[in-house]
Amino acid sequence: MSRYRLCPTPQQEVLLREHCAHARFVWNLGNEQRLTYRPGRGHTPLYVEQCRQLTEARKAEPWLAAGSQNVQQQALRDLDQAWRNFLGGTHRRPTWRKVSRNEGFRITDFKWRLHVRRLNRHWGQVAVPKVGWVRFRWSRTAPDCKSYRVTLDTAGRWHAAFAVIPPPIAGPGTGDVVGIDRGVAVSAALSTGETYQCPRPSPGIDRLRRRLSRSKHDGNRRQGARIRLAQVLAYDADRRKDWAEQLSTDIARRFDVIRVEDLRIRNMTRSARGTVESPGRNVRQKAGLNREILASGWGLLVKRLEDKAPGRVEKVNPRFTSQRCSACGHIAAESRKSQALFACVACAFTANADVNAAINIAAGRAVTARGGPQLGPVNREPLVGAA
Repeated sequence: MSRYRLCPTPQQEVLLREHCAHARFVWNLGNEQRLTYRPGRGHTPLYVEQCRQLTEARKAEPWLAAGSQNVQQQALRDLDQAWRNFLGGTHRRPTWRKVSRNEGFRITDFKWRLHVRRLNRHWGQVAVPKVGWVRFRWSRTAPDCKSYRVTLDTAGRWHAAFAVIPPPIAGPGTGDVVGIDRGVAVSAALSTGETYQCPRPSPGIDRLRRRLSRSKHDGNRRQGARIRLAQVLAYDADRRKDWAEQLSTDIARRFDVIRVEDLRIRNMTRSARGTVESPGRNVRQKAGLNREILASGWGLLVKRLEDKAPGRVEKVNPRFTSQRCSACGHIAAESRKSQALFACVACAFTANADVNAAINIAAGRAVTARGGPQLGPVNREPLVGAA
């Protein structure tokens, strides 16, 4: 999707918030019908039936009739697709949409040339039903599409995302293979010896979280603290996305085959609190590690690589990749002297620990539990003395 920053007027913002409220109300009402269905009590109303009920509800409720029918019907269409994805086993079950958290709506049957126009070098306008022309920052070449989504994030920023799939990035055609090792101290290390660090979170986030937790639930200070914290988190997320976009584009252009570790990030970042009967240990340390992993952009980087280089990203078993010597293949935990240093106890080969792991990933040198090679011998020279 191509995303642009909307700059509505105060009057337009009021109307956009009403569209968000209509879409959220229709989504939750339709989701309630699906969740309360019981076998033997009739069929679950699907998209067509719910659209018929929506027409009747618009006749009975002036508040709903004042909104855009396109916005409300598309909320039901999105709900229907979400349930299809859930029943197909590809996504989780649709949940409720909440105020200030799930604010947005979608517009379809969209004719680009009639509903988008460019004002000057930096500004454009998009037509929103019953709102009018809304200005947005023309930050890149606008694509031709048939639908777009308007969203309001927790920091109070409006965005318009035009639904279009960009073409994949072509590889250089040289057959070069690269391995990427993801870590906390070094966010991404390439088998070529290059290391990259994801932008760190802004200082003072913990202080803002404490201020939010100590404020009264219905006080004005809580609202201000919530917005300030959301703005800082949104700023950090933008920096992290920009880092992942630039790095993934550079890697997709330079290498034909990209190999990464097959990590289960969701499982790695689970809480260690445990239960009352069996409480966990080192809970605070594990929570800190979880925050560092999530702030390193591991999943975002691989996702963008798969989007930009489809069919060229391979996932390797991560077992023992950081303990195996990329020169002789000896596996020993003692070879990992520190976070940054790898010194093989068998052949005295030394290298940066993350780069050594990246070389093993590039060669497909993940091993099984028995210690045997997974993809066979390596056909490339080790990176001796990499720092």
